Amino acid sequence: MSSLKDGTINHIIEVEGGYVNDPNDSGGETNWGVTVRVARKYGYIGAMIDMPRSVAFDIYSDMYWDAINLDDVEQYSQIIAKELADTGVNMGIGRAAEFLQRSLNALNNQGKLYADLVVDRDLGPSTLYALGAFMKHREEVVLYRALNCLQGAFYIELSERRQKDERFVYGWLLNRVN
Repeated sequence: MSSLKDGTINHIIEVEGGYVNDPNDSGGETNWGVTVRVARKYGYIGAMIDMPRSVAFDIYSDMYWDAINLDDVEQYSQIIAKELADTGVNMGIGRAAEFLQRSLNALNNQGKLYADLVVDRDLGPSTLYALGAFMKHREEVVLYRALNCLQGAFYIELSERRQKDERFVYGWLLNRVN
């Protein structure tokens, strides 16, 4: 396991915190940011309040890092791999891949650097190729900012659609968009 993967997952777990059972949270009962539904899917059958941190780490590793090939992304950009892991945890891996594809399309200099991607929410070979081409010609900080812009805009749109989520927007923007 890469030290980036290990550090990123541990940071996400720290930000997510321990046990929470907030009736206003759409995720329901969680521990270390892992919902009871996901914990059960991964075979954890105990009380959520007792779920070990190591179980959460294994879930994050499999479900959010490995599932979208972040070891491959890390070869091009560590900061982008970390950002996609965080976005994947909070918004789903499909949305993380979508944000990357949309950003790469917007930053490809009208197709002169690489062809537009089909925004299929799959972080596969075409997306990795475009990321590599982007990194050869452009500064990663711009891609990082684009990803954060999309993430922040999504949080605001979510609170506009579901008023109950307004109470979470401040924390999301404070801890997730930087």
